[in-house]
Amino acid sequence: MATMARAVPSTAVDTRTIWKVILASALGTMIEWYDFYIFGSLATVIASKFFPAENATAALLSTLATFGAGFAARPFGALVFGRIGDLVGRKYAFLVTLLIMGGATTLIGLLPTYASIGILAPILLVFIRIMQGLALGGEYGGAAVYVAEHVPDNKRGYYTSFIQITATLGLFVSLAVILIVRGSMPTAAFADYGWRIPFLLSILLVGISVYIRSKMKESPLFTKLKSEGKTSTAPIKDSFGKARNWRTFFIVLLGAAAGQAVVWYTGQFYVNTWMKSALKLNATTADTIVAIALLMGMPFFVVFGALSDRFGRKKIMMAGNLLAAIGFYPIFQGIKAAAGAITPEVKDAAGKVVTPAVAANPDTVTITLLIFLMLLFVTMVYGPIAAFLVESFPAKIRYTSVSLPYHFGNGYFGGWLPFIATALVASTGNIYAGLWFPIGVAIMTFVVGMIFLKETNHVSIHDETEESYPSPA
Repeated sequence: MATMARAVPSTAVDTRTIWKVILASALGTMIEWYDFYIFGSLATVIASKFFPAENATAALLSTLATFGAGFAARPFGALVFGRIGDLVGRKYAFLVTLLIMGGATTLIGLLPTYASIGILAPILLVFIRIMQGLALGGEYGGAAVYVAEHVPDNKRGYYTSFIQITATLGLFVSLAVILIVRGSMPTAAFADYGWRIPFLLSILLVGISVYIRSKMKESPLFTKLKSEGKTSTAPIKDSFGKARNWRTFFIVLLGAAAGQAVVWYTGQFYVNTWMKSALKLNATTADTIVAIALLMGMPFFVVFGALSDRFGRKKIMMAGNLLAAIGFYPIFQGIKAAAGAITPEVKDAAGKVVTPAVAANPDTVTITLLIFLMLLFVTMVYGPIAAFLVESFPAKIRYTSVSLPYHFGNGYFGGWLPFIATALVASTGNIYAGLWFPIGVAIMTFVVGMIFLKETNHVSIHDETEESYPSPA
């Protein structure tokens, strides 16, 4: 087992440079998450704009399936841009992904609706969503690797946890922008054109981030490898060309990334959709509750990232999966109880809904605290995982190898969770049926991770040798 390097490595940089790197990487990554999640945050509005409105549940499921399509594309983006990142450089790859993501998000804000162009509207929406998925597939791995290759070995969990905040921060910003825009205009105006504004704002945010990132230098570790002729000429083959590497991939996927994905999307995303659809909470109320809980929970990504430097990545991630599997059901029951009674739907003589069903008097404080509790589970599984993934693979194939299991887990286990969970609720009539999927996956990850994963926080990436990377599985 490799021990932590004591001497200052040749690729070390000063603390001021580290914080510049984190700021530039985190800002761009946060904007990409904002772009990706603004779609899901506006799922109920998009359902009415881009799909036939005859069946509201079918329209919502179609929107969530389109949301999932973006996630399905993420592993392919990981391969494409991971290869570029390992061949050309970390900086170039995630500069390109930022431009693609920003352009795609802006196009959604300009896209004609189903009422205007018919079936072409959802077809174009799915295509744009896939482009977003491809871009995000190349972004996260690049940002995590770029930061990790600048920071000291003994603080990798702490420093990379600031990249981990960006996903939740992006979701928070998407909700905050929606609340501000929705609150600044009449409801009818927001439904008509106001929903487009959060998408169009992306072009401004991306412009700022592209300017900042263009000033960044390449990772010193990658620069050193390139100057020594040690970079990979075939990153995909080197990453996945051997049976041993595929074993590592599947155990990292099932023993870490899959559970992280379902815990993240249940605690921050599905619960929001569920409160609006199953509990009939007002959209503004639900978004505000989740936004406040996100703000309360964000510091704990850093807390658990830093703790993983001291106590190990595996212990904290596995504990988070187990607590989530045990806690989800009673927490959702508590949210249901706190939401209170639902006023009945009122229709006119023609059958048109005049007054929708709505939660009459929800206890918003209790609901916020319960969602915050789920966010603690999220921070436990997500805070240390960037450092864990970086430490699992050598530098010459790190971008590709880190990106694929992460995006496969989040793309398929996490990205399709809202659709699977909502479909289970719709088909069974049981509002808690959607939890079967995340609970089952979290238990699977806990079992696989406890049996097969090895601790990685001892690994030195700055003075690496082949022996520095015993299989994390």
